Amino acid sequence: MNPRILLIHPPIYDFSAYDFWLKPYGMLRVAGFLRGQAEFALFDYLDRVDPRVPQGHYRCDPWGRGEFYSEIIEKPATFSGIRRRFKRFGLPRDTFKEFLSDETPFDCAFVQTGMTYWYLGVEEVIADLRQQSPRAKIILGGVYATLCAPHARTLGADLVVEGLDLTPLWKFLEIVPQESSLPLWELYPQLNTGVLKLADGCPFRCTYCSVPQVYPKFHARPLHRSLAEVESLIRCGAEQIVFYDDALLFKPDEILIPFLKAVLQARFKVKFHTPNAINARFVSRKLADLMIEAGFTNIYLGFESSAYAWQKKTGGKVYSGELAMAVDNLIRAGADSRDLHAYIIAGHPLADEQQMEKSMRFASSLGVRVMLSEFSPIPGTPDGELCRRRADLDEPLNHNKTAFTLLALGETEVDRLKDLARQLNQEACNTRTQGTLLLQPLSHSTAP
Repeated sequence: MNPRILLIHPPIYDFSAYDFWLKPYGMLRVAGFLRGQAEFALFDYLDRVDPRVPQGHYRCDPWGRGEFYSEIIEKPATFSGIRRRFKRFGLPRDTFKEFLSDETPFDCAFVQTGMTYWYLGVEEVIADLRQQSPRAKIILGGVYATLCAPHARTLGADLVVEGLDLTPLWKFLEIVPQESSLPLWELYPQLNTGVLKLADGCPFRCTYCSVPQVYPKFHARPLHRSLAEVESLIRCGAEQIVFYDDALLFKPDEILIPFLKAVLQARFKVKFHTPNAINARFVSRKLADLMIEAGFTNIYLGFESSAYAWQKKTGGKVYSGELAMAVDNLIRAGADSRDLHAYIIAGHPLADEQQMEKSMRFASSLGVRVMLSEFSPIPGTPDGELCRRRADLDEPLNHNKTAFTLLALGETEVDRLKDLARQLNQEACNTRTQGTLLLQPLSHSTAP
């Protein structure tokens, strides 16, 4: 008899959280390897279209993003000095308990972990599972389970899957996987947004990034597999597809360009988005044309700083001239500048060399939206290790990006930078609007 396995995407405990196309792709993909060999159910606390979300709390922008249902809760003692409200994001806790009460007992529960400092949501899920479904074996996997495995093992799971080697999982379940099977997106009764990866890992070694710890090597996935995943997502109703790649544009002639040509040939009717940021260095005119033609819409560019010395010291991912070239190529290809965004790190331990305000103004001068990305000091990364004199990194709550950035820069400076970002983005919006109004008479004949 096939085992019953429950897939759980936990709630988030944090100062802020927004549904930036957040889906448990890794867990759905691993579960897909067991397709036909187990009976599955899904409980996604962060599914905003779930009918169990309290009424009046569902809002969605045209691209499927929006606010999570949330409740203000007491802050952990770690954050006692932070003057921000602390919240629990996701479906109410009693909803999960009611779900478990109505279901036949499960044999196993897979729990996907995200940010290291979100482990309080995992802790909640494990406690409720132990109370409501005591026979279920609990298995943790994902980012927190990989980056903070010793800490994850203290939460009481039966198995913590650390890294990419799933052999311990298959041995634990006593099942031989079928790794050609597709992710289990059909478990969602309503799916508007899906996730895709064309490759795993990143060839760059930016000193602030944890990707090399999670995916030590870069390697592409087979093209036919990626196209099959797109077709599966479309059948399940997805209209927005989000790339979770960490180096989507690397080796474009081998990976992304063949994919885009196949997408155009198949005439898939979807929009593509890149919240993980793409490397501006690789946005050639040819690639920009293909991306826009294939349906790329919200495009996020990793920039971080216009300071050459800072960029070189932290990995040399992209320099100012390369960002300017990428933006120009995308605009010429037909991208709407309102949908182009440049990430800039706030709260980095080398902030004095980063020239934050100058970097923000430079990105804004190109006509793109400035997006502040608060720094999280992840242990094991070179820049994270620089922060041990400020924070105990063995406690994952101290990796919290909001708390650490406030600690690093101070509340006044953080608020000033956020206000500046809003001001720059509003000025850019006004400039675009004025340009449109000035051009309108040229596109309408005044002849009687």
